[in-house]
Formats: sequence, structure tokens, C-alpha cells
Amino acid sequence: QLQPVESGGGLVQPGGSLRLSCTASGFSLDKFAIGWFRRSPGKEREGVLCISSSGGTTTYPDSVKGRFIISRDDDKNTVYLQMNNLKPEDTGVYYCAVTWSSYCPGLDEYDYWGQGTPVTVSS
Repeated sequence: QLQPVESGGGLVQPGGSLRLSCTASGFSLDKFAIGWFRRSPGKEREGVLCISSSGGTTTYPDSVKGRFIISRDDDKNTVYLQMNNLKPEDTGVYYCAVTWSSYCPGLDEYDYWGQGTPVTVSS
């Protein structure tokens, strides 16, 4: 069973940065699109960014454009979410998800989900 694992969450002040990582032990991610999602307090889960197997990216909410960057290092079997200029509204649990597709699918078409890593943006 493919189990993505996230890491890198924590407490950061507004304006700060964090880099989240997503990997999967015993499973190569290089042929598949990977998405990052978040669930903020009191809100539904929302898509953040997706990266295809070829490195093309899709940004879901306008609120992260210009601040969040998704990338992948297939040699390390890891997908990253670089989050810059963080705002309190970015607080939430961040999840990575894997789809069997090589391109970024619809938000409901991911197949495997990690347990999430919490991010808190607060002074």
C-alpha cells in the first residue's frame, strides 16, 4: 500500500517560510503527479498546488500564487512545497496526495493520502 509521508511543518511567524516534504517509502513517485492540499480550521480541505511527472505545475487557489512553489526531486523521491511570506490564514494541516495519473487531475481524483503535517502561522 502506497503511503505518502509529509514532514516539515511547524510554527512560523507571519512573513516567514517553511518547506514541506512528501515522500513514499518503497514506492517510486517519479511517474505520478503529486498534489499538496490543506485543511484550515473551520474550512473544507482545499487543493494548493500540484506537480505533474514532467514538472508542470498547477496552482489551485489564487491566495498562494507568488508565495508557494512546488517542486520535485525524483532522485530523492521527494516532492517539496516551499511556502514563503506565510500569513496566519495559511495555518492548517497540509497533506500530500498521489494520483496514478502522470498529469494533475481534478481535486477529487487523488488515490493516496498522507497523514498530514501541521503548519501554524502566528506571532
